[in-house]
Amino acid sequence: MKVKIRKGDKVKIIQGRMEDKGKEGEVIRVLPLEGRVVVQGVNLRKKHQRQVQTRGRTLAPGIIEFEGPIPISSVMLVCPSCKQPSRIGLTRTESGVQRVCKKCKAQFD
Repeated sequence: MKVKIRKGDKVKIIQGRMEDKGKEGEVIRVLPLEGRVVVQGVNLRKKHQRQVQTRGRTLAPGIIEFEGPIPISSVMLVCPSCKQPSRIGLTRTESGVQRVCKKCKAQFD
């Protein structure tokens, strides 16, 4: 399936955990085979890390916080021109395929 959300896009969380619902953030990573995206500051996870030595480097022990992936269907792209979360359409032009906002018809990129 073609993924219409790319790395660096601003998205809004439309469903999920109550503390994350309604938040906006930037897409850090897209996992198209799994159908998931990683959004900055959303779905924070904690991992207890022990001290590890590899190749002369030492990883510090402690609790590490990182963003976990969420389903692509749980986010909506925020249009840069109308500042609203909106659906995305694709249009063909001479330069290639462009993403288009369904509300205001503005082009992304």
